Amino acid sequence: MASTHLYVAAACAVVLLLAAPAIAGDPDMLQDVCVADRDSPIKINGFPCKANITADDFFFPGLRNPGNTNNPAGSMVTAANVDTFAGVNTLGVSMARIDYAPGGQNPPHTHPRATEIIFVLEGTLEVGFITTANKLFTKVVCKGDVFVFPRGLVHFQQNRGHGPAAVIAGFNSQLQGTQAIAMTLFGASPPVSSDILAKAFRIDDGEVDAIKAKFAPK
Repeated sequence: MASTHLYVAAACAVVLLLAAPAIAGDPDMLQDVCVADRDSPIKINGFPCKANITADDFFFPGLRNPGNTNNPAGSMVTAANVDTFAGVNTLGVSMARIDYAPGGQNPPHTHPRATEIIFVLEGTLEVGFITTANKLFTKVVCKGDVFVFPRGLVHFQQNRGHGPAAVIAGFNSQLQGTQAIAMTLFGASPPVSSDILAKAFRIDDGEVDAIKAKFAPK
């Protein structure tokens, strides 16, 4: 019996030792704030903390005004993430303002690191996302409405009204990442081979090249 107890104790000790590296880290912040030092040469998963901070580091006026929608998509995303708003570093949140001209579209895209929730400031939009089972969930939303796009799923918004539209978007990441589907496939650098895209989309190489030309750097 004593021998059995000894084996059990030894087994438990081994399990604890193997698990120690996995539980040694603290998932929570170990300081109140960590304003991003974007000029630091140190490269980590995020940004190092800036030494001297002020209230201005936690303030961002960039969402006050509409963005310029004079572009092929007819929309403009103005981001308030760690790239533009150092105060959100390590806090796991960010925002954006998205403006749409009449008929403007925020093209199908994904955010690999965040769920997105939008609040409609003005206008009428058709919004939707597609699951990994290729099921589309879509809705027409108007001023005051809220809609959520699950993390990592392809989603879009398009202005269905006769005037401009705008939303405020929230993300549960300081830097959500964005991959626009068309630009990712047809505007990659170096480019994806045309025969690969032709086979995937069941079109010929010439059609692929014509699409690529639309997404070439200006």
